[in-house]
Amino acid sequence: MTLMSAGETHTPHRPLTVEDLRRMPDDGRRYELVEGRLDVSPAPLSVHTLIESRLMVHLGVNAPDDFMVLTGPGLNLNAEGTHHRIPDLAVIRAEDFEKPYLTRPPLLAVEVVSPESVFRDHHTRLREYAEFGIASYWIVNPSADKPGIAEFRLDGDRYVEHAQVFGENVLATDVPFPVRTVPHWLLADGPWRQRIGGAGTDAAD
Repeated sequence: MTLMSAGETHTPHRPLTVEDLRRMPDDGRRYELVEGRLDVSPAPLSVHTLIESRLMVHLGVNAPDDFMVLTGPGLNLNAEGTHHRIPDLAVIRAEDFEKPYLTRPPLLAVEVVSPESVFRDHHTRLREYAEFGIASYWIVNPSADKPGIAEFRLDGDRYVEHAQVFGENVLATDVPFPVRTVPHWLLADGPWRQRIGGAGTDAAD
């Protein structure tokens, strides 16, 4: 991740806001804001997008009709629009959908870890999402040998790890809705649609 100061933009004398993001190039990179400073991440690798895509499909199939599963939604974390994050996936109630950005906490935020995002996803976003009031946060480890999912749930103003599973074990949760997910099938070749929920496997919760 590259952290750029406001002095490196077209508006050097004030904090940047989400309005300034409209001028950023559509180059595949992710442009976020932290206290008015531009926070730029490189375009995701193919493994990252594969996990996002499979998880979006899986969550979407299991989500109740009054829920939405969104890829890369913009979140305004403060009223001033100077703190803006873009989780890889988010689950919201349909009634909370807003344009152009979300201002109410999603029920679930998901981040797929990239080589440059390890600290950000496990520490910075963990704090930011808790302070914003996102009830559940998943961190997905895309290790080819042993992919995993860590589930955090909000307890007051901080997250507590609720579950962590790897490989062919099953993450079974009821937040934000009942769903079972096998990390192995976020990446593995084969009948992932049939196996990603644990059906037909010997894995235990």
